[in-house]
Amino acid sequence: MASTFQAVKPFNTGRWVVWTLYALLLVAAPLLFKSSLSLTLLSQAGYLVIICLSYNILLGQGGMLSFGHAVYSGLGSFLAIHAMNLAASGRFYIPLSLIPLVGGLSGLFFAALLGYVSTKKAGTTFAMITLGMGELVFAMSLMFPEFFGGEAGITTNRAYGKPLWGITFGPQIQVYYLIAVYCFFCTAAMFAFTRTPLGRMLNAVRDNPERVEFIGYNPRCVRYHAFIIAGFFAGIGGGLAAINSEIVTAEVVGSVRSGSLLLFTFLGGATFFFGPILGAVLMVLALVWLSELSMAWLLYVGLMFLFMVMHAPGGIASLIVMNLRVASFGKLKTLWLGYLALAVTAFAALMGAAAMVEMIYHLQLNAAVGPELKFMGLTLNAIQSATWLSAGLVFLTGLGLFELARRRFVVQWSRIQDEIEDEIETEIKRRELL
Repeated sequence: MASTFQAVKPFNTGRWVVWTLYALLLVAAPLLFKSSLSLTLLSQAGYLVIICLSYNILLGQGGMLSFGHAVYSGLGSFLAIHAMNLAASGRFYIPLSLIPLVGGLSGLFFAALLGYVSTKKAGTTFAMITLGMGELVFAMSLMFPEFFGGEAGITTNRAYGKPLWGITFGPQIQVYYLIAVYCFFCTAAMFAFTRTPLGRMLNAVRDNPERVEFIGYNPRCVRYHAFIIAGFFAGIGGGLAAINSEIVTAEVVGSVRSGSLLLFTFLGGATFFFGPILGAVLMVLALVWLSELSMAWLLYVGLMFLFMVMHAPGGIASLIVMNLRVASFGKLKTLWLGYLALAVTAFAALMGAAAMVEMIYHLQLNAAVGPELKFMGLTLNAIQSATWLSAGLVFLTGLGLFELARRRFVVQWSRIQDEIEDEIETEIKRRELL
């Protein structure tokens, strides 16, 4: 007789701890970092986390390489800022706290419209179609200045309407907590999506679409629904960006923004759910902090991307997970010397290369202010041969030592992985004998 009771899933304590810590981090972050710059960085990181996670629904879960994802976050920003202006003029009223949903529904609408064409194909063809869609929308931004605002963009004032419980959303701290609330619930919703049948089937379409079709599912239909869901969350992120900045320009739908989403999602780690969160934080640091330090910041980001593709294609998240696995077997302490050698030699090579790059940029862009420039507390003379020779020597020495340290580390890492595999096999055999 079949049981009428359903099995109850065990309470996942670890998962609840992680989500509680995530919520506490969002709440406590502005209390730890109180400066206006820190608050601005945290706010930007909040909505970029949503956008990068939405992009990872396509890239990481569905294997869909999109070059036009900024279209849906950008159009969500435009619709959201127009809704804010209409509400401020009194033609209709919508609370500011619901404006991100306007962006989300806008992203959903355009994803349903454009995704119907894009998802008819997969692989390289899909990537080319999304690239074309992105260029199409960006070109339209110059043709319809009434909607896109031309080169100046569309501006607004987020502090409209009567305050509710004293909340006007004028101060940045109030906007941050609005972003934090949406960031938490959108992150939870997208994580829940990965556990749904559609989310599981999306993984299957990524890995083997022919087998999915063989068991009766339509891969194109799965891709299309995932595309719409990704567009919805991207639109919410775009709506939050409009509230935070109070200005939206055509740049937000451009190919550069789409490329940035791809680059930083990959750097964070597209194969893990939390990878895009790391990527969003890196994106904020690069766009705000690194761009203030150097005019060559895009070059550094590109070099970092190449380095990660060559040596850690799984992104930062994969490095963390692999080291957690080693640590769980108590073998991480044997690697600290190797990590130290890699860090020191990589830093030396990076400083040598950066010194030469900064001198090139100085000679090309700031030659009128003299040959000297400040770099890492040192004064470099960009027209002296000795300076170039010193920088080159530091770069080549650091690079050579890094390669030696890397080869030794690979041997040590492989040996530890073999030891871990042996321990696992021994444990399996022991349990089989019980």
